[in-house]
Amino acid sequence: MSDIKFRATPVARFLSKQNNIDLSLLKGTGPKGRIQKEDVLNFKNFGIIRVSSLAKKIAEVENIDLSKVVGTGVNGKILKDDVLDFLRNENVVAEEVKEEVPQPEVTEVQKSYGEITEVPMSMMRRTVAKRMSESYFTAPVFVANIEVDMTEVKALRANIMEQLKEETGYKLTITDIISLATVKSLMKHPYVNCSLSKDGTKILLYKYVNLAMAVGLENGLLTPVVKNAEKMSLRELMISLKDLTKKAVEMKLESEELEDSTFTISNLGMFGIDSFAPIINQPNSAILGVSATVDKPVVLNGEIAIRPIMKLSITVDHRVVDGMEAAKFLNTLKNYLENPISILV
Repeated sequence: MSDIKFRATPVARFLSKQNNIDLSLLKGTGPKGRIQKEDVLNFKNFGIIRVSSLAKKIAEVENIDLSKVVGTGVNGKILKDDVLDFLRNENVVAEEVKEEVPQPEVTEVQKSYGEITEVPMSMMRRTVAKRMSESYFTAPVFVANIEVDMTEVKALRANIMEQLKEETGYKLTITDIISLATVKSLMKHPYVNCSLSKDGTKILLYKYVNLAMAVGLENGLLTPVVKNAEKMSLRELMISLKDLTKKAVEMKLESEELEDSTFTISNLGMFGIDSFAPIINQPNSAILGVSATVDKPVVLNGEIAIRPIMKLSITVDHRVVDGMEAAKFLNTLKNYLENPISILV
């Protein structure tokens, strides 16, 4: 987490960087909670807590005091597994002290209308719930939709899929092509590839694309991030997406692979969903929803033809992104997908 997001004096910032101290862990004693030199020095003298972003989020959800967690990372940095181990051990100790038999995870409750199954939320689901609530109740959103003729994308995929599979061992998907087209479109529309500063006074326009891909799991959702996707070819992006998705499913992602996204794609097309409005993955200002490709009758040159049509939806933070800018982005993306050779050159 960037220190610039917190109110602090220049000397306090210098000392925090010099000693590798995360300013988010400090409580400022200056005016309006501003962090001062003395706050950093006191923190330094009484011990530095180094913690990964993912470990910190889990600790916040589970209300864990990080000063009690032993870090196993470099220089004692607290990692995700350290927090999870602490939580497991804490639960074991609590059960031993109470000398109670652990309750089953799923319980049945009898009501007048019938039975109700109570399933405790997993740690991942609670984290997702917290983040989605913060996003939904913080950002006023605007949703736009557009239909895309996927004829040329399907043809391109058919032409190069076997070659890429021989070279990489991976099967090229429509999502891979959509992802590259999205990256190209974002570079033309920086006000969609942006975020709002923490104090709400500045728009941060990114000149790079760190593309997050929503990966649904049984107990929640992860959004692994491909860094600097704007520098990648279709082949490179495909490999990166496949590798990260595999690690997400196997729960082997490093905290760094879940951080610093600038834009997110959520694809429900494989479930036959024809339209949806995804919730923004903050601090992004926009998220793209990809729906199923369905054969539909359309009018071409005055005649009816059957074409594979896909609907794209974009949800934007209306504090930052105007509806017109969202519409322009969707039209650029539509043009790329209906002329996909242009994204390869």
